[in-house]
Amino acid sequence: MKHYFLLLLLIGCIASGRAESGWKAHWINTERCQSATNTWLAFRKTVHIDKVPQTLTARIAADSKYWLWINGRLVVFEGGLKRGPSPDDTYYDPVEIAPYLQNGENTIAVLVWHFGKSGFSHVNSGLAALLFEAVAPGIEIVSDKSWQCTVYDAYQNTGAPYPNYRLPESNIRFDARMEMSGWNQPGYTGKMPNAEVISPVGGAPLGKLVERPIPLWKDYGFKPYVSVRRSAAGDTLYCRLPYNSQVTPYLKVEASVGKVIHIRTDNYEGGSQYNVRAEYVTRDGVQEYESLGWMNGHEMLYILPEGVKVLDVKFRETGYNTEFTGSFSCNDPFMNELWKRSARTLYITMRDSYMDCPDRERAQWWGDEVNELGEAFYALSPSSHKLALKGIHELMNWQREDGVIFAPAPAGNWRKELPLQMLASVGWYGFYTQYYYSGDSSFVAGIYDRMHRYLHEVWQVDKSGLVIERDGDWSWGDWGENIDMGVLANCWYYLALKAEKAFALQLGKTADADEISRMMYSIGKCFDTKFWTGSSYRSPGYKGETDDRAQAMPVVSGLASADKYPALVKVLKKEYHASPYMEKYVLEALFRMNEPSFALERMKQRYTKMMNYPEYTTLFEGWGIGPDGFGGGTINHAW
Repeated sequence: MKHYFLLLLLIGCIASGRAESGWKAHWINTERCQSATNTWLAFRKTVHIDKVPQTLTARIAADSKYWLWINGRLVVFEGGLKRGPSPDDTYYDPVEIAPYLQNGENTIAVLVWHFGKSGFSHVNSGLAALLFEAVAPGIEIVSDKSWQCTVYDAYQNTGAPYPNYRLPESNIRFDARMEMSGWNQPGYTGKMPNAEVISPVGGAPLGKLVERPIPLWKDYGFKPYVSVRRSAAGDTLYCRLPYNSQVTPYLKVEASVGKVIHIRTDNYEGGSQYNVRAEYVTRDGVQEYESLGWMNGHEMLYILPEGVKVLDVKFRETGYNTEFTGSFSCNDPFMNELWKRSARTLYITMRDSYMDCPDRERAQWWGDEVNELGEAFYALSPSSHKLALKGIHELMNWQREDGVIFAPAPAGNWRKELPLQMLASVGWYGFYTQYYYSGDSSFVAGIYDRMHRYLHEVWQVDKSGLVIERDGDWSWGDWGENIDMGVLANCWYYLALKAEKAFALQLGKTADADEISRMMYSIGKCFDTKFWTGSSYRSPGYKGETDDRAQAMPVVSGLASADKYPALVKVLKKEYHASPYMEKYVLEALFRMNEPSFALERMKQRYTKMMNYPEYTTLFEGWGIGPDGFGGGTINHAW
């Protein structure tokens, strides 16, 4: 028994040593909580404050999301970020709460949504929990056993179909017959059990706490729909949104008990996959409800059973806290509308991270992010820069043991590398563009060694100095056909070395810079010998049609000399294989070759079909929808 006690003491000391210093709070939940998928928890705490300070910052974390009320006022609508800043750790939010406090009694209420499953943008800790700490002279509000907490049984799972496996979010079913009315308001008289302390800060499974690096969401408040129409059968309301947006739906109805209202958007199967939806089960009488999990689309659909009288419907838009400060206008309506839809697409693919799309995946694919972060400098205010920085740190913090980097990350069910996307990420259009346009080099020192390892240990060059093609886990250069991977790999690698050299010089790593210069010289010297045919760039052994991407990338990388431009322009007037992802580089190459008129002409040729859908305010994954799309065909895709 003595040895057993000593063993327990040793384990406790080790765990305590791992716990993060500087936190007085503990992770809490309730005895009933099993941390199952789609668990919702309600927390309450009453505190007495003699004198409210001028400022008081609460540090709040949850796996996975939370909503905060103080003295009955909504303070944070959807706090928390999807896990994780690295594979084992969790973000916390700093929240200024002094303006919501009062001298005397204060009621703090927090609703937590535990996803309880991993996805392409989130790694599940396996523990539904809340952490809350606000400390100032004479004030100490920390999550501990003095809080009250209960599983909120009104929040439930729907039946099938469920969201596709890429999404950590579940459908939300709310049964109003089990609603705890007023639980988040002062004066609530219902009973909740005391909370349970389940983990110190810094230990597994929630790991170390990293401060949220991006703003809390912008809450645009409730708004009426642009229009509301009923289906011919009268059982569905089609509620038009002003544009494709991230929204939570609200309803006010009069109904008898047990009626089920289904809520979804027209994007419910966006990208040919089931996305998120909601259900509301009525109690008797007049009632109001807002489904807190955001959806996106151009229309909200309320599917109504017989006997439900709708008194009001509206929506709350939330989104990344930035402004549309960039503008563009010309005498061509097509180009003006293209800019407008492009800006809207950029904004709707921003939230916890840059996303490929806000419906099918909500995932930080870095090929997409390279394009997005470059666009943000032209369209959005500087607060947008923080989202790309967050992504840079996440990408490198998730580097695999073998040196490979992969996206999307954070990720709980994905570890596959797309080699060319990763070269684009760390290279001239990715990391270097973020530095150059923001003027912020603070991230460079922290990621340089891992970037260097990826480029020089994972990638190898042949005797001539040209990079050796790698399939990685998914050999993907673009959607579509006729992709000349050999040419593209060397161009992307050259651009990655170009960025690495600039960073090496910044950090005073002159030996690295000299070696990178030598490698770039070798690629430049041997590139034409291997790939130039006299009229176009082609890899030996490549059998497809001449790849427009493989003509553009030598231009934008600087590997193509100006004497080749006439031949390359001729190819680009004939070949149209790039998807919207790579078309950006084709158009940039044309401008670099002093062909602005044809660049604009080609832009119109490529985007006209997409722009001929007047009902859409965003741009597509492919050039069309359905069979004309790529990868599932989302109508709101990052690139």
